[in-house]
Amino acid sequence: MSIRLLAVSSLMACVLTNPSCLRLALAADVSPQELLEQLRQVADTEQDAAPILQSLVDAQVGHIVLPPGRLRLQRGIEIDLGKSGPLDLQGSSRGELVMAAAGPALSIRGSHMRSADPAGVSPQVWQRERMPVVRGVAIRGAHPHADGIRAAGTMQLTLAHLHLRQLQHGVQLIENNRNVLIESCHIYENRGVGILYDNVNLHQSNIVGCHISYCDQGGIVSRQGNVRNLHITGCDIESNMAADSPPTANVFIDCRNSDHGTAEVAITGCTIQHNNDGPQSANIRIIGRSNRSRTSGEVHEGNITITGNVLSDVQHNLWLEGCRGVTITGNTFWMGFEHNLLIEGCSHIVMAANNFDRNPRYDYGNSTTSKNRVLIRDSHGCTLSGLHISQVRQAAGLTMENCQRCNVSALTILDCEVGLRLINVSHSLFSACWIGGSRPDSPVQQLDVQGGEGNR
Repeated sequence: MSIRLLAVSSLMACVLTNPSCLRLALAADVSPQELLEQLRQVADTEQDAAPILQSLVDAQVGHIVLPPGRLRLQRGIEIDLGKSGPLDLQGSSRGELVMAAAGPALSIRGSHMRSADPAGVSPQVWQRERMPVVRGVAIRGAHPHADGIRAAGTMQLTLAHLHLRQLQHGVQLIENNRNVLIESCHIYENRGVGILYDNVNLHQSNIVGCHISYCDQGGIVSRQGNVRNLHITGCDIESNMAADSPPTANVFIDCRNSDHGTAEVAITGCTIQHNNDGPQSANIRIIGRSNRSRTSGEVHEGNITITGNVLSDVQHNLWLEGCRGVTITGNTFWMGFEHNLLIEGCSHIVMAANNFDRNPRYDYGNSTTSKNRVLIRDSHGCTLSGLHISQVRQAAGLTMENCQRCNVSALTILDCEVGLRLINVSHSLFSACWIGGSRPDSPVQQLDVQGGEGNR
């Protein structure tokens, strides 16, 4: 179909409701240049820019540069990569898409429903659908159920330098995608989730250098689906939980009701913090028990690295439930109002050189009520080495309960009423730990052992 017929057919649908479309529908020929001019004309007005932008996408222009100003969308833009061809949609900080209807402002759909193995990528994908790019675009919601970008069936989706605000979900990944890159984005003040892996089959995705803040239902959330090779690096992720929302986290990986779950994850070099008034709020929460785990009775989901992060000001700084194979090194924790660390029903957890401190610089206001507890229970086969734990309140510095076959060494536990509490711990080794206090008037009970057997 010609550009003219594509443009006219798209525009005729809105003639009766949008006078700006009439001029386009009656035109003898509508070129991409004319469509761009029409976009400029409706910028910063209340007229619907969606038919014009949809026509540009359908015209197979490939590279579209949005004009400055506010473009109001009364319906979402459907980007069918098989029809439009490779797409590069570019905006600037001077422009904005205002989504005034339910659903995503940009819905990007490809046909790739397989893995990233080159042998399984069709010529159609390489020729017509490869690497759809959206960059420099600001999207703001003007409807309670407006979303930013939704993607399905894409190969090498690249989202960069975006500003996504006052939406339901900022980015929603569904069905099947491969090799997704999200970098240098500002995802801010949304009612739902900042970046949502929504029951998606997605391997190989990187989230790099993003600010993700003030999203009520979570910052980065992966639920159900089959997700592997998820890398979150160099991001600032803050306050992604509302006081009246269901429990969530700044980074929430939830494998429940999934046959495959989420695994092979790296969370490195991020600042992750706030808010302590969210119910059961967490900075990083991982529930590893997928359907497979429940069926077999064993813990499967994991293979996760959490390294070099700064975590503070929530109910639980790091909360692991039913995980296997998690490495936690070189992180700084403070202001965990219930727990700096809570590990439940896990195995093969390796922790080394983490700092759980109560710095006087931050010990003010309600932060003085934070307990900062470190609790490991119902877990086995774990190694803890070189942890620094200080000034835990209303609990021992480190409590281990119903644990077996753990190796604990070289801990420094300072100024806690009880240093190390072991409840029904068995067949474990404890060595070279320094437990003590700095105040002569407040002696520390170094060790409290209740039950258990076979320990050294």
